[in-house]
This record gives sequence, C-alpha cells and structure tokens, in this order.
Amino acid sequence: MARPTPLSGFPEWLPDGRIVEQHVLDALRRTFELHGFAGIETRAVEPLDQLLRKGETSKEVYVLRRLQEEPGEGDEARTGRPEKQLGLHFDLTVPFARYVLENAGHLAFPFKRYQIQKVWRGERPQDGRFREFTQADIDVVGAGELPYHFEVELPLVMAEALGALREIGVPEVRVLVNNRRVAEGFYRGLGLDAVDDVLRQIDKLDKIGPEKVAGLLVAEAGATPEQADACLALAAISGTDTTVVDRVRALAAERGVTSELMETGLAELAAIIEAASVRAPGVVVADLKIARGLDYYTGSVYETVLVGHEQLGSICSGGRYDTLASDGATTYPGVGLSIGVSRLVSRLLSAGLVRATRSVPSAVVVAVTSEESRPASDAVATALRARGIPVEVAPSAAKFGKQIRYADRRGIPFVWFPAAGQLDDAGDPRPDQVKDIRSGEQVDADAASWAPPAEDLWPRVVPAA
Repeated sequence: MARPTPLSGFPEWLPDGRIVEQHVLDALRRTFELHGFAGIETRAVEPLDQLLRKGETSKEVYVLRRLQEEPGEGDEARTGRPEKQLGLHFDLTVPFARYVLENAGHLAFPFKRYQIQKVWRGERPQDGRFREFTQADIDVVGAGELPYHFEVELPLVMAEALGALREIGVPEVRVLVNNRRVAEGFYRGLGLDAVDDVLRQIDKLDKIGPEKVAGLLVAEAGATPEQADACLALAAISGTDTTVVDRVRALAAERGVTSELMETGLAELAAIIEAASVRAPGVVVADLKIARGLDYYTGSVYETVLVGHEQLGSICSGGRYDTLASDGATTYPGVGLSIGVSRLVSRLLSAGLVRATRSVPSAVVVAVTSEESRPASDAVATALRARGIPVEVAPSAAKFGKQIRYADRRGIPFVWFPAAGQLDDAGDPRPDQVKDIRSGEQVDADAASWAPPAEDLWPRVVPAA
C-alpha cells in the first residue's frame, strides 16, 4: 500500500499533542461545571434547510448522503414525503436550538448547557482554520425571556475557563465585546437600513483593512463615503472602561445620530465593562468593530484573542440571540460563547508554548526477566493498577538495558524489576526493586505500597522550557 496523502484541514495530533488537547478539554469542562452548566451532546447531522436558515454558511456545509442508494430511496412517491437532505453541523448553536425545541418540556429554564463536539466546515484550510475541528460551547437559554445579566456573566465564565490554562503556558486572553444594538442604532441613525450588510463588511476589518471595507460599504451596503467614514469611526473605538460609552456618544453627536436603540445597547455594554473591571480586570475590552458575521445575534457579541497571537484571529466567539429558537408559541432567547479548541491547541503546539511531560499514560514499565516469569511481572502490574498507578509490562524479555531504553524512549520514568522468587545470600526472598531511570536511583519496593511521586503519576501539561 502506498503511503497515504494527508488531508489538509483535518488535524490529527500525535499522542503528546492529544494529551495537551485532553488537558485543555478537561480544564474547560471543570470550569463550566463549576458554574452550573450541564453537559449535553447532539447528533452530528441536521436537516440542510435548518443549517442554511441563518448566516452566510451555504458554501461551508458538508452534505451527507449514501454512496449507493437503493432504487427509489428518497422517492417522494414511495415515502409519501420528500426525503430531508442532511448536512453535518457547522457549529453547535443551531443543533442546540433544535435540541431546546424538541426537549423544552423536559428542561428547567433558564437552561445552562455546555457541549464539546466535532463540527465540520468546508472552508479553505489555513493556520488555525480547519474543516473538522472540536468546539466547546456554553449557552444559557430562557423560555420567553432571558435576563440581561447572563450577557455579563458568560464572557466572564469563558475568561475564567481560559485563565485556568495560564498555568500550563497559555498566553493571556482578551475578550472583545460589542453590542449589536449600539451598532444598529448608530447605523440607522446615519440613514443606513441595510444593517446586516454593514455588519458583514465591518466584520472583515481585521482581514482586509479599513480602506477596502470602506469601499465595500459603499458598493455592497449602499453607504455614502461620509456614512462609510462614520461606520469606520465607530469601529475604531475601544477601551477597558466606560469612557468608551462617552466616546460613542460624542461621535454620535458629531454625526447627528440620535437613537434609543443605541442608548439601550450602550447601557448594556457599560454593564459588562463595569462587572469585568471587578471580576477580571483588564481581560474584557469594549471593541466597537466586533460585529460577528452570523445574523442571529441581537445583543452583546464577543470575540477572544490570545495576547501576542492576535494574527491567529478569534479563538472564542459568540453573542446574544433572541430569535434563533421558537416553536410559534414560545420564543427561547439565549446567549452563548464557543471556543475553537482545535484552533487553540494548534497554536499551543505549533508555537511550542506547552508540552506534555510524556506521551503515554504509563508511569512504570515492569521488566520481564524471562518469558517463563512473565506471569510474575503481570501480577506486579495488576497490583499497581489496582491502586490507580498506570503500568505496562515490557514487550519482550530482552536484556534489562534494552528494557530501560524502551521505557526511556516512551518517557516512562520508572522501571520495576520483579525478584520473581529469587533468594538472597541468607536464603530469604529478594524484594522487588524499582528504578528512576532519570536519576539512576534504585530502591526496594513492594507493589502493595509503593507509588511514584504525584507529579509522575500521570502525564502533565506544562509550559515549554
């Protein structure tokens, strides 16, 4: 068989990289659960018409079908209804909205959930962008209404979750916050009614720069050059305190904009900044250029960047959505954020920011003196595992030097030498011995009581030297 050609956009980590990814996932899960979020998982596919309802996603959805269909399969005449075309979900928010509608009678609202799953997007692979990747989402959804304070709390929960990774060498994060009501009120006050078109162009600022965005605002959103200039002036405002609100109001007065909707959004934005200044000083930044391209966001919107790695783009984003889920009788508003776990892990590994202390779980290799004595080695391994110590038995009864090299290549710190019934000079049974192959120290040991130091028990993720 010829060596396979790698598929771009479908990351596969080596074992030590997988340990880093698992550490990140475990840290996120712990923080989410500390704040009362319940874990769920949804199916990988959704009806295609549901996936295409919101936002500019039609080019990104992978369609699912059987390679070989039976004659008449999917035939409306046979089934009595058109067969629904299925697509792989491109995010976890649309599936969550469907999940809420289907299970509303069994959920207690406001419902707080976290979800960690693979998603698929047919976009061009590049640094930090994949076709298959893992996301970690948190959302709070209400029945009929959802208090605004959740829009304040969720970015702070996410900042705490990412902050828990600082100890392993993850850079500081900045959560950039805006409010759609501020932007919409300002744009409409300027006389621009194609708000979604304006937001989609503003969302491209970091990618193509203000000059090209100004041209797109004129060409695609129907803005005059003066209106485009005002939109860019709003997008240029940012800061970590509530003086941001004063600067927006000053710009609005200068451009003759008055808007109750904008004032509502500014009050909400100020609430986030004030709360963040107490709970996470310097972490949350008001940034009026944050727009989010998907059109289901209605209030606060968030993006998160790694300090020093801003060129990677946002590793975490989300916002408030009031109309994503509705059964006709009840509307279920929500607010949520999503971490691109694969994007984060990719940068941690490629930039050499973190490392795993070893690439396998085993803390101990039990040596094998001879194949006839392998049962004795297996018995030692069983006794250690029963006490929660990860162990493997050497694959062959080679010379001890070779078995030690086997452990060293795998990063396993200890090698256990069973006495296997040997007697000492006095005729007493010899004790087993265990060797720390890093220091060379070798001591007597009993499988019923010996344990490795806590830092060696399992692989750890630490800052790269």
